[in-house]
Amino acid sequence: MASENYEAASNRAEGVAQFGESRRGALAKLQHALHVNPALVPLFVLLVSIAVFGLLLGSRFFSPFAMTLILQQVQIVGIVAAAQSLVILTAGIDLSVGAIAVISSVIMGQFTFRYGVPVEVSVACGLLVGTAIGALNGFLVARMKLPPFIVTLGMWQIVLAANFLYSQNETIRSQAIEAEAPLLQFLGTTFKIGADADGRGGATFTYGVIAMVLIVVVLAYALRQTAWGRHVYAVGDDPEAAQLSGVNVNRTIISVYALTGFICAIAGWALIGRIGSVSPTSGQLLNIESITAVVIGGISLFGGRGSIAGTFFGALIVGVFTLGLRLAGADAQWTYLLIGVLIIAAVAVDQWIRKVSA
Repeated sequence: MASENYEAASNRAEGVAQFGESRRGALAKLQHALHVNPALVPLFVLLVSIAVFGLLLGSRFFSPFAMTLILQQVQIVGIVAAAQSLVILTAGIDLSVGAIAVISSVIMGQFTFRYGVPVEVSVACGLLVGTAIGALNGFLVARMKLPPFIVTLGMWQIVLAANFLYSQNETIRSQAIEAEAPLLQFLGTTFKIGADADGRGGATFTYGVIAMVLIVVVLAYALRQTAWGRHVYAVGDDPEAAQLSGVNVNRTIISVYALTGFICAIAGWALIGRIGSVSPTSGQLLNIESITAVVIGGISLFGGRGSIAGTFFGALIVGVFTLGLRLAGADAQWTYLLIGVLIIAAVAVDQWIRKVSA
């Protein structure tokens, strides 16, 4: 009798152990999948959000116009967030991205209208200025060993002040740009796909949306398929180990910040097309909005893990929530509330993944 009881107890204990192991195994598999493919969580949230708003709003939300309107609304944030992703992957942060975008657009406009520089040269100068500011950020972080938060916070203030002082708080109107320098508005030019013979219906895109998608695709390829991309992840994960492995950490960091500045300058060009004018007061929240898209997109604030695709999904999530709640007639504050919840949830998921990985 005693031996039978012992065997029964042993069997129950083994069953519990096997259940616990299978449960831990399922969690480990989920953790591994999220670790290898960090864009899965934002993709899931994006699909669920689209499905929910589609069920609630029907054809008003699922129309080609509404779907492409989301892309148009997030194009500037999407471009800047792609740039921000590079910095955060190195375990840094760039608070000056919005200011860089705006001053690049101001340079393009002022060079064209104040100095009479050909518009093509003005655009190139704006891109060069954005790249130079980014490279300076990288130099201060990599060579001077200053904290990225402090460097970019200071640069944000400096560039913001320089922007207003240089432009004299002058806005270049849309009518003047359309008449004399339409290239400045090029990325805001719309075109339709799938419209009927009368131009009705179909999906409306802008060249800014195309630019955003191309930047995401190129960066995704560069980060996954090139030595430079592997160096970026290595620096973000453990700079000392990367240095011992032969990675030039300083050069990698400077290149990341310089590329970030260049991409932000493209966002400044797209900003002109989006709002139609060159305004020194535009894009004031781009730094916060870009960080929001990056965090919701699953890129770890501790560096070394995440993907540009996740950032793209994060930007789209914000766009879906914004448009969906607006069409539903909800107060705009609900958008901020839900996005805040998503930010905290995204960080919690990141911490969980790291804890289970350890």
